[in-house]
Amino acid sequence: MASKVWVYQGDREFSYEEMEDIRESMYNFVESWESHGIPIQGYGNIFHRRFLVFVADETGHGVSGCSTDKSVHLVKEIGERFKADFFNRWMFAFMDENEEIFTLTKDEFSKKYAEGELDGNSLIFDPLVKTKEEFLRRWIIPINESWHKQMV
Repeated sequence: MASKVWVYQGDREFSYEEMEDIRESMYNFVESWESHGIPIQGYGNIFHRRFLVFVADETGHGVSGCSTDKSVHLVKEIGERFKADFFNRWMFAFMDENEEIFTLTKDEFSKKYAEGELDGNSLIFDPLVKTKEEFLRRWIIPINESWHKQMV
């Protein structure tokens, strides 16, 4: 199965009440998601209280640019409604040894890496994964295995 993935990393953690609302919006969107009038076999959910993830099965046909734009529009609406930024590509998310997630700007990341608070084994989220397989295998990886390493 060829499944495409879109990950939108929020700049903050959402409350459980907010997540209920967000999930409902995502579920309703995915139920009616189409590409050129053909229903998309898709999935959408929020992970770790901050990542919006959409998955589309492209086995039969691909997801059109217009269909992708509709999902982006939904994410922008959610961001406006909950005062969250899902499009700051210079905000990086990490998981510490206690499995707590925190975000840093590119400059904060470079500083913490230089000071030794983060190292090559620190876990980072890669929101640029493109397929379900990449999402399952490479979404959370050590900095040494990530494109983020070039930012230090």
